[in-house]
Amino acid sequence: MIQFKLEIVVPGGIFFSGDVNYCTIPGISGQFQIFNNHTSLLSLLDIGGIKLQLKDKERIISTGGGLVEVKDNQTNIIVESAEWAEDIDIERANAAKERAEKRLKSKEAIDIDRAKMALARAFNRIKIASKI
Repeated sequence: MIQFKLEIVVPGGIFFSGDVNYCTIPGISGQFQIFNNHTSLLSLLDIGGIKLQLKDKERIISTGGGLVEVKDNQTNIIVESAEWAEDIDIERANAAKERAEKRLKSKEAIDIDRAKMALARAFNRIKIASKI
C-alpha cells in the first residue's frame, strides 16, 4: 500500500510525524478515512480516537478535538491533546471522569460547558485505553 505523510501537532509541538498507509479520524459529522491521493480537505475533529495504520501495525491516539488539513499527499492534524492508547493512565482518566461528574452535579456556579467537555475527554480516554 502506498503511504502518505502525516503530522500530528499538539500545543507543545509535534506529537507524531511519519508515513502511514491510512488514518481514521473522528470528524464532527462522523469518522472518515484518509488514504494516499485523498482529495484536499479541511475539517474540524471531534473528541475521539485517531487510528493510524502504519506499515506493520495499527496504533490509536486519544484526542481532544481539533482540525485536519489534507493537501498534496500531506495530512496535518492539529489537536488540543493527543495520547497513545497504551500510555493512557486509566486511574487518572477515571479520576478526571469522577471530578467532572461531581462538578456537573454540584449546585455551585461552574462553567457547565467546560465540565461537559472534561467529562467527554475522560470517557474518550477510558474508551480508547480499553481497546488495547
